[in-house]
Amino acid sequence: MSATVLLTGFEPFDGQPVNASWAAVRAVAGAWDEAAEGAALVTALLPVSFTRAPRRLAELLAEVRPALVVCGGEAGGRSAVGLERVAVNVQDARIPDEDGEQPVDVPVVAGGAVAHLSSLPVKACLAAVLEAGVPGEVSNTAGTYVCNTVAYALADQLAAGRVPGARGGFVHVPRLPEQVPAGSASLDVDGAAAGLAAVVRAALRTTRDAPLAAGTLA
Repeated sequence: MSATVLLTGFEPFDGQPVNASWAAVRAVAGAWDEAAEGAALVTALLPVSFTRAPRRLAELLAEVRPALVVCGGEAGGRSAVGLERVAVNVQDARIPDEDGEQPVDVPVVAGGAVAHLSSLPVKACLAAVLEAGVPGEVSNTAGTYVCNTVAYALADQLAAGRVPGARGGFVHVPRLPEQVPAGSASLDVDGAAAGLAAVVRAALRTTRDAPLAAGTLA
């Protein structure tokens, strides 16, 4: 019996016609071969909502019981696939979510840990992204918007043993070329999907992370 991977993306938000994360997830799903990959792939679309997104994620974890969870999100201003190393227990919204909510300095989980580290092998995943010819980086901040909320909620659920043995984490992809001003750095759907698929494959086959230097000086 093959393992099951849960791969999620987000709905469009902030007036955008598309969300790059969901476009990439759909492209990964369209090319996924369960027999060849040795794992079934389940995809799901999350709302850009501080309340509904973590609730839906919890439902999916209970329904799917995945061995691996990769949640994807869209990051404006970035030009590389970002492996998020850490999620923090704070919501601090510069703009309202799709429900009109705009929490400021509110914990994701009341009384929860200050932060959670990803249980993905982020360095091995980074190496796989780069090997696929896609720009990548290890990121030490998932922001304080809904992406971070989902990253934290996922890590909190996994740390609590809601799905025994499961590992997971969050990955950002850049906005698509049609979402950014002409000449701005971005990544097309094929590139984002190739990077996301490389993350999933590396996480499936890697139990001990690679000792690669991928830190920053600031």
